[in-house]
Amino acid sequence: MEAALRVVRYVKAEPGLGLLMPSEDTDKLKAYCDSDWGGCLESRRSVTGYIVMFGKALVSWKSKKQDTMARRSAKAEFRSMASVVAEVTWLEGLYKELGVNITRPIQLFCDSKTAIQIAANPIFHERTKHIDID
Repeated sequence: MEAALRVVRYVKAEPGLGLLMPSEDTDKLKAYCDSDWGGCLESRRSVTGYIVMFGKALVSWKSKKQDTMARRSAKAEFRSMASVVAEVTWLEGLYKELGVNITRPIQLFCDSKTAIQIAANPIFHERTKHIDID
């Protein structure tokens, strides 16, 4: 809580500051995502977080409690990946409308090998079929 108050005090004290967009390496979007598993002690729901970089500039970020409880850590991580992919898709469309070319492929970094395997395999198996329903 103290960290959040510190951020609010900083933003209030420096209203004229904005996001710095360095000129080099600015045609690449990179996304980083992570999730805890059942991190909320009251509801046992996982918390998803991600950041999106455009070159060296931070352009989007989010931390949110997931809507449903994940029974496995891979499911929580996969939902985190799905959230950041939706954001990156939207940002790519926004930059396209602004006339900015984005280099493909867009890199997505996730620390769960299982979630990456689920995302890479379009076939739903017994252990992953419920993810499509959520």
